[in-house]
Amino acid sequence: MRKIFCYFVFTFLIIGCQNSNQPPLKLKDFKDDIGVKELGKRLIHLPFGLNSMEASNDEVDEIFIAVHGGNSEGYEWIYPLKTIDSKNKHMYFNRWADNACYQDSAENLEKDISNILSQNPTLKKVSLIGHSYGGILVTHILKIWQASTPIEVHVVASPLRGMPMLESMCGYKPIEKIPRNSVLFEWRTQQQLDNVYKDFFEDPQKVDIEGSTVSILPDTYKGNRLGHNWSISWVADEAF
Repeated sequence: MRKIFCYFVFTFLIIGCQNSNQPPLKLKDFKDDIGVKELGKRLIHLPFGLNSMEASNDEVDEIFIAVHGGNSEGYEWIYPLKTIDSKNKHMYFNRWADNACYQDSAENLEKDISNILSQNPTLKKVSLIGHSYGGILVTHILKIWQASTPIEVHVVASPLRGMPMLESMCGYKPIEKIPRNSVLFEWRTQQQLDNVYKDFFEDPQKVDIEGSTVSILPDTYKGNRLGHNWSISWVADEAF
């Protein structure tokens, strides 16, 4: 019995060491022979903060940052990140503490972006896409944006109207007007098709923001009900 126990302990330690030595996930690792759930697991276990998804490229003129929602398993981002990537974009994934209020994470991200811009003065554009709770974070960046570089923000299936817990615990108030040098695109799922929002009395995505462009997503996507997580893939196909 003791030998069996030691064998399992040894095996567990070996597997643990292999996982800890695994290099950070990059876009080049998004291969068809690896399941999206496995890639998603690696993606969502990236360290907190801004994670570069590819090698530096002096020819890019835009940084593109993906911001996940609450309790994300990461898999919903695999196809969109591959699809949105292009030669002129440097792709990033921002891992943040989505079980807490968003302000500190948003301010940390804004500082990271500012550092990138100061080190790369040829960059012409900053783009962010936030899904679900991540949309709250990226619209907060619009509130505090100080750089002269234009910023384009996309929010997908995001409760920008607010919810009681967000308001009471985090003091959330939606942005009222898009500031200069910025654009905002809202991509809203249909409430009755979105498993996260379908039982809400009012659709938390519906809010009036001056200067924002709103699009309502269709019923289906590639033969599937277009709900909460598929929404990012649809936007990736249609908006970029």
